[in-house]
Amino acid sequence: MAAYFRGGPPPASTEEMADYYQRIDMFGVLFAIDSETATGRPPIPNQYFADCVKRWPKTFTAFGNVDPWKGRAAVLEAQRVADLGLKGLKFHPSTQQFYPNDRRFYPLWEKAQELGLIVLFHAGTTGVGAGRPGGGGIKLGYARPIPYMDDVAADFPHLTIVMAHPAWPWQEEQLAMLVHKPNVYMDLSGWSPKYFSPSLITYANNMISDKVLFGSDYPAITPERWLRDFETAGFHDDVKPKILRENAARLLGIQP
Repeated sequence: MAAYFRGGPPPASTEEMADYYQRIDMFGVLFAIDSETATGRPPIPNQYFADCVKRWPKTFTAFGNVDPWKGRAAVLEAQRVADLGLKGLKFHPSTQQFYPNDRRFYPLWEKAQELGLIVLFHAGTTGVGAGRPGGGGIKLGYARPIPYMDDVAADFPHLTIVMAHPAWPWQEEQLAMLVHKPNVYMDLSGWSPKYFSPSLITYANNMISDKVLFGSDYPAITPERWLRDFETAGFHDDVKPKILRENAARLLGIQP
């Protein structure tokens, strides 16, 4: 991942990361991926994220991580995520090896909708496994916006869905979803803005200016690098505050 993004080393501790975010005066969203069924790696407990938010309430909020393959246990864990005060659920279909529109996972989306939890789907290509033989076994097609995420957005109209990252090579599908579905948003993390397509910038400046969220994907990309490239990417001055702060604050229910 570090080689793919040409980034620096990750922070040595959560304390170091909190100090860094406080120093640059930025509010961060913490999350991890529970891919235990697909990879055998045990998940980071959601209590850990709740403890971080409790320790640094002016610096972090967090999403819970749930393995969708765990069935009833996943639904119960979603309830626990809500009880812990976390904002939503984070999923990476390519590493968790699931199609979001598979009906087996609909009880999980139904529960998230009931609880008011945001569902954050990784969308498009990924740096995970990039350059390894066979991409490390990662199959990119799981993270295609249409039909896999669009079906969920249509079948659960009161479920707030955020697609993480410009969903290359299916970015036009992603933009179509944001225009078509009121409950769908996207963040701009994982890409330097200097690589954003003209269509993404055009839509963000106009039709979907209230539905696009800042994100850097730290430590893969540092906020300083992202913001430096953002300034010259072509976003309108009246849209920049929406992307950088206002849209996410409204969606997360926080006061910046």
